[in-house]
Amino acid sequence: MPRLPTPLTLPERKHNDRADNGHADRGDDTTSDAASSRTVKRPPPSSWRRRLRGEQVTAWMFVSPSVLIILGLSVVPVVWSLLLSFRADDLVTPSRWVGLGNYRALVQDPHFGQAVRNTVLYTALYVPLSIGLGLALALVLNRRIRLVGLYRTLIFVPFVISATAQGVLFSFVLDPEFGVANSVLHKLGVSAQGFLTDPGQALPVLVAISLWSGTGFCVVVTLAALQDVPPSLIEAARLDGAGRWHLLRHVVLPALTPVLTFLLLWQTINALQVFDLVYVTTKGGPLGSTTVIVYFIWEQAFKNFTAGYGAAAAYALATALLLVFAVPRLVRAVRGRSRETHRLEGDAR
Repeated sequence: MPRLPTPLTLPERKHNDRADNGHADRGDDTTSDAASSRTVKRPPPSSWRRRLRGEQVTAWMFVSPSVLIILGLSVVPVVWSLLLSFRADDLVTPSRWVGLGNYRALVQDPHFGQAVRNTVLYTALYVPLSIGLGLALALVLNRRIRLVGLYRTLIFVPFVISATAQGVLFSFVLDPEFGVANSVLHKLGVSAQGFLTDPGQALPVLVAISLWSGTGFCVVVTLAALQDVPPSLIEAARLDGAGRWHLLRHVVLPALTPVLTFLLLWQTINALQVFDLVYVTTKGGPLGSTTVIVYFIWEQAFKNFTAGYGAAAAYALATALLLVFAVPRLVRAVRGRSRETHRLEGDAR
């Protein structure tokens, strides 16, 4: 049987295969190089930390003026006055430690007691009257009447005027001898009044001046809240036969409760801190009938040079303001817990 021929090898084929393999390898290398060139090179951790540290330094450079102002005008004076309230200091000679002596003296001081009574009376008159007048005027101005925008502006303008300007203005108007008020009363056949010079009239007159300026704020806030009351709710109450009084009592006032609570706290704080109006008009007189707590603090610290005693009075006022803030929140929290407890007990049953 004849032998089969030996197959011929093709070296060019091998060469071509090698060339193809080489091209493929180079293609893979090219692809990997392109892929590696597309990857983002991340900076090392040290440079990233330096960049973050630089951004923090820049941020603190922008914030530092505000921080310094806050520390210099609020935090440092609060801490310093607290330490000062435990010392006898006249701001000139070296001070000495007296502990609670300043606070004990406040309790026994009749002038401080008079200042507290005047402040409480001023607050009791000013706060409910300002909120009540503000609510009444807001209800009137919430209607579609002619020139309502002008009326709203005229009521709000006195609030923009500073208390110092108000005091100077009313000092001229209420002057017992040359004031416009007594001239008008004389034409009406009424005898001249002392106003700010009469111990029995000075504090109510200050309340009236404060109402002239402070009622505008209550009007604006209450008017904004009235415009947020849902019209559908009012319309539904009217369809059910509710009159104006029932509509005000059962629909409008419950919707205004958060705003009225805010106004109560805001006006109370402003009333407890009244100073500039008293300083410009009466300077605590006559006979101490208008001496309020803040004026008493200023008088003790910068007029009588008993800075430690004045600081103690300031912290007594701060405690009163803290109670004004804390008591409503505490009552609200207790009511919320009691309601939650009743609800859980009802669910358990």
